[in-house]
Amino acid sequence: MNAVQPMNQKGDFIDGHFGIPKNPDGEFIDVSPADSRDQILSVAFKYSHVDEACQAAKAAFPMWSQLSLEARKDNLLRLKNVYEAHKEDLALAIARDTGKPLWEAKTEVAAMIGKIPVTLDQSLKLVEEQHVPNALPGVDGYTRFKPRGVMAVLGPFNFPGHLPNGHIVPALVTGNTVVFKPSESTPAVGQLMAELFEKAEFPRGVFNLVQGDGELGRRLIKSEHIEGILFTGSYDVGLKIKQETLTHFWKILALEMGGKNASIVWEDADIDKAIYENIIGAFLTSGQRCSCTSRILLHKTIKDQFVDRFYEIAKKLKIGHWSESPFMGPLINKASVEKYIRFQEIAKRENCEPLMRGKVLKTKWDGHYVTPSINLVDQFDANSIYQKSEIFGPNVAIYGVDDFDEALEIVNSSSYGLVMSIFSKNRRLYEKSLLRARVGLVNWNRTTNGASSRLPFGGMGKSGNDRPSAHFAIYYCTVPVASLEDTTPLDPTQILPGVEL
Repeated sequence: MNAVQPMNQKGDFIDGHFGIPKNPDGEFIDVSPADSRDQILSVAFKYSHVDEACQAAKAAFPMWSQLSLEARKDNLLRLKNVYEAHKEDLALAIARDTGKPLWEAKTEVAAMIGKIPVTLDQSLKLVEEQHVPNALPGVDGYTRFKPRGVMAVLGPFNFPGHLPNGHIVPALVTGNTVVFKPSESTPAVGQLMAELFEKAEFPRGVFNLVQGDGELGRRLIKSEHIEGILFTGSYDVGLKIKQETLTHFWKILALEMGGKNASIVWEDADIDKAIYENIIGAFLTSGQRCSCTSRILLHKTIKDQFVDRFYEIAKKLKIGHWSESPFMGPLINKASVEKYIRFQEIAKRENCEPLMRGKVLKTKWDGHYVTPSINLVDQFDANSIYQKSEIFGPNVAIYGVDDFDEALEIVNSSSYGLVMSIFSKNRRLYEKSLLRARVGLVNWNRTTNGASSRLPFGGMGKSGNDRPSAHFAIYYCTVPVASLEDTTPLDPTQILPGVEL
């Protein structure tokens, strides 16, 4: 393991300056889930900083929104250069804060860097001015997109850089200002991002950072200065955000939440590819992705072959510290481990066969490591706690089916609706899935995991509130404004009856 040192606490980043709260309302230590001996950052937080950050962002909004688009682009391109210059620092912070392997953290940083040119070169085209000649007789129409105001970005722990960055970049380039609250599980990445914004020399107040607990997040979303809330995280927290803002109906909510994703592997599939892609889908990031594969639906004619080989690969997956190039790192905290182990018992109680039982893994590192788990489900049950719950750990349930309509019914049985995969050479089955699956993403011969910033990303049901992110994030960061433009003089022949001039 490379020698790592604790980060210096800088506090919140408000109006262009870092400041550690005086007389804080709370404090905590950011400890790496990979090794409790790696205490990364001390964090002190103060609730009044929420209002200070929101007021700074609101004060900066008129200047920032009235800058030319080219000037805002220049600021984002400077940020891209800063990200690139500090990509090793970012990857290390992500690996320490989440426990994910360093190689995987580097892919997250690459996504952060790549988000900027994708947004500037492609996503902005979605909100270009639109001219409608003769929208009314003799009157031209226009649609233009303007920024909303101050946007609150609440980040998750599993992708503490990439996912908030995916909200922040389109929000800023379209003229909004931002107050960012990282997950309390990954505050070190949040602080480093603020340091990089400082290095990129954004105008004061355009980007602000506040650290803290759930109560601080609640105060942020309820602030009268906030016009939009951009959230990635669990369904339960997303629901609380919705409830807390019921009377703030003017605020745009973009809620990207959980998944209970399914993969169908049909009898004509490329088995080698299907096995590999589903290993990645089920166990990458230790199952801590909203897009992870939770259920695999196998055609009964290939079930035994698939299961045998899938199991042999799964039990040999390398699990360990982020510095050792494993495939899987730890879960994020003790509570996640306890939940994961509890679901092993729930599955057994509900008559699922534990082909590979998940358990706590003892290593030389004092971290939250667990082994993968596989359960064979003999009978689909829509009311099963195990079969319908998002576990957010390295677990997958495997079913046998022989009818494609039955497989799609199981896919659609979940109250979530994020992503599904189908492995088959038959395009008609893929097209049937596109039509009938109640999900936001359908992948053909590819894992449920991973997505392109050049495409929309979002789900149905409990997976989201119809505000897809990635390429489409530019929409929820803007307000469409319609205009009728009439440059002609008054025509006396068109005066309405009953009006005398």
